[in-house]
Amino acid sequence: MQVERTKLRPVASGILSPFQGLCFLGFQLLLGLGILLQLNHYSCILGASSLLLVFSYPLMKRFTFWPQAYLGLTFNWGALLGWAAVKGSLDPAIVLPLYISGVFWTLVYDTIYAHQDKEDDLKVGVKSTALRFGDSTEEWITGFGIASISSLALCGYNAGIGWPYYAFLTAASGQLAWQIWTVDLSSRADCNRKFVSNKWFGAIIFSGILFGRISS
Repeated sequence: MQVERTKLRPVASGILSPFQGLCFLGFQLLLGLGILLQLNHYSCILGASSLLLVFSYPLMKRFTFWPQAYLGLTFNWGALLGWAAVKGSLDPAIVLPLYISGVFWTLVYDTIYAHQDKEDDLKVGVKSTALRFGDSTEEWITGFGIASISSLALCGYNAGIGWPYYAFLTAASGQLAWQIWTVDLSSRADCNRKFVSNKWFGAIIFSGILFGRISS
């Protein structure tokens, strides 16, 4: 209720009680468990091992200025799990660069996203990379963007994906650069607009993987 952007969410606004929210969370967890149990044994163990990250992430804003990095570690676990679900194991040369690229990508888009809440975060007393970087945010997220694209290029090379992947990766680099270089970090609306635009970054990378694999 103390954060402008989230005050109308169901629990914060009182539409749902905390108990009802916990019941919905329980339903989602059971649904996720049901899906996980359909996968191979290796994937079940790998998926279950992410629970420590999942349950501890919400507390990170109280302890570190880097909750966006912790979110990246948590949110991109699916890159490892998706590979394991298909292959039954992990190929570090491929999945680690993919995972790392996702972590750096998360640092880009979630730092932009966090700039929406920086005034409220200061009032509440929680931390974020938006507060940590301040006026240097553009330089930081530019570095994260370069690291993300470089890791995606390494992943594609190690996976033997065909040339269309790199053409799409170039386009994705342009989309990410556009976000970083044009975002108005003082405007909540523009920060949200740039954050939402990451659906196109993801769609471009997905298309590159698809067409790159077809051509290889």
